[in-house]
Amino acid sequence: MGSNDELNKTRKGFSRRGFIRGVGISGGALGTGLLEPEQAEAQQPKNVAGPAAVAITLNVNGKPMKATVEPRETLLDTLRNHLDLTAAKRVCDRGTCGACTVTMNGKVVYSCTVLAIDAQGKQIQTLEGVAQSDAVVQAFVDHDAQQCGYCTPGFVMAARGFLAKTPNPSYDDVKNGLGGNLCRCGTYVGVRKAVLQAAKARGGRNA
Repeated sequence: MGSNDELNKTRKGFSRRGFIRGVGISGGALGTGLLEPEQAEAQQPKNVAGPAAVAITLNVNGKPMKATVEPRETLLDTLRNHLDLTAAKRVCDRGTCGACTVTMNGKVVYSCTVLAIDAQGKQIQTLEGVAQSDAVVQAFVDHDAQQCGYCTPGFVMAARGFLAKTPNPSYDDVKNGLGGNLCRCGTYVGVRKAVLQAAKARGGRNA
């Protein structure tokens, strides 16, 4: 019984209110000078933008373009709403359909998944920056690969990025390589044949 009495006394000596009070005191001490000024400054987040709109400069199709955007705005919305570059389309807005495809530093990206402020300092290319005489563009025309045309800008940019990495593709290579772009008209065969023709025009294996 004696041991139980001692245990009960120990439990009574510990209270939730006392614990919270202790935590509050220690938490207050951290805010009253225990951290050196240099340490406190080092813990502050760097390169914070916003919440108001901020001025940015994007390099698009080889030209610097300025815009004032909210930090939450995507590259896609900035291209369309601020820079009047509307080839990239806003469809799913979830990075699944490929209609908004552009290239950034030569890499194919969904522009709806990239924040405009994060695209600064990158080389961005949209369909507007591709010459009409480009082999891929011509091949899409030759094979009637555009149909309604809504997904075409994304497909052309994806195809150019694909051929840059896979200059000698097979039909299956093209099918798999462009799997991230959807065509609601179902013009996949025309698109794939167009990419093979473009590869041939560029001196690929299928020549």
